[in-house]
Amino acid sequence: MDATTPLLIVDAANVVGSRPDGWWRDRAGATARLRDSLAPVATAGLPARLPPPVEVVLVVEGRARDVPGIAGVRVVAAPGSGDDAVVDLVAAAPQRRRLVVTADRELRERVTAQGAEVYGPRWLQGAVAPSGGSR
Repeated sequence: MDATTPLLIVDAANVVGSRPDGWWRDRAGATARLRDSLAPVATAGLPARLPPPVEVVLVVEGRARDVPGIAGVRVVAAPGSGDDAVVDLVAAAPQRRRLVVTADRELRERVTAQGAEVYGPRWLQGAVAPSGGSR
């Protein structure tokens, strides 16, 4: 993607964990549903929030580390801390508009210090429709 394409980085564990919908019984499945709901954002953007095209990156860790990417969503499996992987992605694209979705206070501080915009899980959940069931 070029420097004019916004980069949307989603902290999967934080966003999945923000909804008490049974995600803890199947973390990988909940992460895959989140990934699937993000796919349209690449070409449609987020109406009234983020015009298309958008590069969508989902950072996964732990039990969701094996969730693969799909068309429209690049999945980055964090080799260690998911927060560190998000910070690395922000740092690697200083010339781009970078939007990070997380509610993690420390992560918010780390990425805003590098010029990224930060939004909470509700901002994203209100803009994308979940795919599949809630469990």
